Amino acid sequence: MSNDTPSSPLLVISAHAGDFVWRAAGAIALAAERGDRAKVVCLSFGERGESAKAWREGKGLEEIKGVRRAEAEAAAAELGAEIEFLDAGDYPLIETPQLVDRLVRVYRDFEPAVVLTHTLADPYNGDHPAAARMALQARVLAQAIGYDAPGEPLGAPPVFFFEPHQPEQCGFKPDVLLDITAVFDRKRRAMECLPAQRHMWDYYTDLAKRRGVQLKRNAGPNLGLPHDTRAEAYVRLYPQTTGVLA
Repeated sequence: MSNDTPSSPLLVISAHAGDFVWRAAGAIALAAERGDRAKVVCLSFGERGESAKAWREGKGLEEIKGVRRAEAEAAAAELGAEIEFLDAGDYPLIETPQLVDRLVRVYRDFEPAVVLTHTLADPYNGDHPAAARMALQARVLAQAIGYDAPGEPLGAPPVFFFEPHQPEQCGFKPDVLLDITAVFDRKRRAMECLPAQRHMWDYYTDLAKRRGVQLKRNAGPNLGLPHDTRAEAYVRLYPQTTGVLA
């Protein structure tokens, strides 16, 4: 990236150590390939609720945390992202002022141009909306000039909710389809860094194909998109501001 190109740092707030890979790895890889910083914050390792294989193998809690950390670090490296773990615990992920404050400090330090996180509804996993609520609360607090945290007040980065595992049950109706065809191989390699959840690999590969079909359908005719277009789906929380409708 040249020095005169504006930077657009991407911040991803993930409840568990694997969530960012399934749902936003394409967006992360695209940001990295543009030369933008991409940072993932994992609130937990998913050690209790998303590591069944390790528990059945007789591993203990701290050992499982270490395994999930190593997997997530490998996936982030594959995508070109920085990663930070807050080790807040999962199942349940408990919302606390202290944890929100830690996120405020991440916002102030990283100064994201775009934020990705979970949907505010997920009847299958309460950790996901808990992470989203804290991500949104911290974003607002980070904007307040009088909030006691280092750094300058945050601007107003747009927030996108990434796709939950059961979209229909979460009221998820995408209004943004992101073309990740050019980086899908990197997303697949990142998924394969997470053998603890191997059953997800093909599910999210197939989902990328289906969203790719929808992207082509909504992109207009004769745009020369490849037959095997892959995409990720998002919902934008705040209105887009623009001088031109497109």
